[in-house]
Amino acid sequence: MSVRNLVKTIQDIMRQDAGVDGDAQRISQLCWMFFLKIMDDQDQELELLRDDYRSPIPEQLQWRNWAADPEGMTGDELLGFINGTLFPVFKELTPTGKPGDRRRVVRDVFEDGYNYMKSGHLMRQVINKINGIDFNNLSERQHFGDIYEQILNDLQSAGNAGEYYTPRAVTAFMTQQIDPHPGESLFDPACGTGGFLSCAIRHMRSQYVKRPEDEATMQNALRAVEKKPLPHMLCVTNMLLQGVEDPSFVRHDNTLARPYISWSQSERVDVVLTNPPFGGREEDGIEANFPQHYRTRETADLFLALIIRLLKPGGRAAVVLPDGSLFGEGVKTRLKEHLMEECNLHTIVRLPNSVFRPYASIGTNLLFFEKGTPTTETWYWEHQVPEGQKAYSMTKPIRLEHLDDCARWWGGPKREGREEGPRAWKVTAEEIKARNYNLDIKNPHTVEEDHGDPEELLEDLSNAEAEIHAIRGQLKAILGEALTR
Repeated sequence: MSVRNLVKTIQDIMRQDAGVDGDAQRISQLCWMFFLKIMDDQDQELELLRDDYRSPIPEQLQWRNWAADPEGMTGDELLGFINGTLFPVFKELTPTGKPGDRRRVVRDVFEDGYNYMKSGHLMRQVINKINGIDFNNLSERQHFGDIYEQILNDLQSAGNAGEYYTPRAVTAFMTQQIDPHPGESLFDPACGTGGFLSCAIRHMRSQYVKRPEDEATMQNALRAVEKKPLPHMLCVTNMLLQGVEDPSFVRHDNTLARPYISWSQSERVDVVLTNPPFGGREEDGIEANFPQHYRTRETADLFLALIIRLLKPGGRAAVVLPDGSLFGEGVKTRLKEHLMEECNLHTIVRLPNSVFRPYASIGTNLLFFEKGTPTTETWYWEHQVPEGQKAYSMTKPIRLEHLDDCARWWGGPKREGREEGPRAWKVTAEEIKARNYNLDIKNPHTVEEDHGDPEELLEDLSNAEAEIHAIRGQLKAILGEALTR
């Protein structure tokens, strides 16, 4: 059975369980079970490679010792073991504090985890199917990695859980243009399921990782934080699938809960890749962590202020922001002024409303900037839906090749040779300042559709309404006459 069919079979088994209600719970359940199998497969490999390696998981709780036997525990015995022993022990695991200790990873994954399944027999069926995947087999792991991407994509239909998913074409394009290198500290302060991290890892491996030392240097420079338990669990599992040995750099925390001024020079980073939550409001008191002139409950604004602070001189960032951040006033104006004074906001890629459907239908933008020199001019690129397609959708999502024209126009690492055209234009910093830092600048090469003279349109509407009224009167008369016969 192929890995894809195997995962589909697992999902079908879980749908029969009365305790699993909806996609989000099903994905959460799948995730902690996959996590334990992946962790155990990695442990067995590391035990062979290193004489001093010890699994972070107590022996009786290692997958191989309670799950691997297809005729092992089932029914109430299995449920009692999961709920009464496995989860409580994992939630209380105490990290040693030594480098590379994976106990913290296990504890953080299970800290807010939950076993939703109520049938131990169905759970045994799921476990036996999971045993069919060998995560130490590189081709199987890569194939499962593709399936895992689809599982993450399924979050789009899982209610509010869709907020954790950024289209992979968008994360891949942003990573490609930022071009991170091994050893550069790379931070995603709102990492969700780890899309930017996995894209960055794949990018660096394909371009720059040539030796084991390069791999270690790359992994040691990754940083990430995720506030919510489900995406944190998904992200950690994602990192294990990417071959990251110690994903404890993915912290389960709220980046914004820490005072703005407490971020020291030693914590500054070379690269930020992120899609901060927008449209939401932070809990009471979070804004008090920020200077008075940046205080707001709008999450995206707080993240932007923090990103500017966290970048090293010469550091670079690519950030997804909604249209509202571009034209908003008040705190948003002060933030954009600060951004352009501290950083070179060199490029804004404007995306159509449909890119983040179905869970968001608002215009979004990709902001690329470098810290250290003020902005003198900002280039805009307007991305358009491919010809013959009205909008992006779940069945026809944005793909990386749809952004190839922007990548060709980009102009290399120094962005040399850019030219204005039907989809590209530039605006000076002076012009933006004169607009009170309103960055919502439309494509000047697009001719707005002429809808006609407003007075004539109103007259036409009035005439049409009068005609409809007359027809309605005629119909009433005809019906009244027919009823009296």
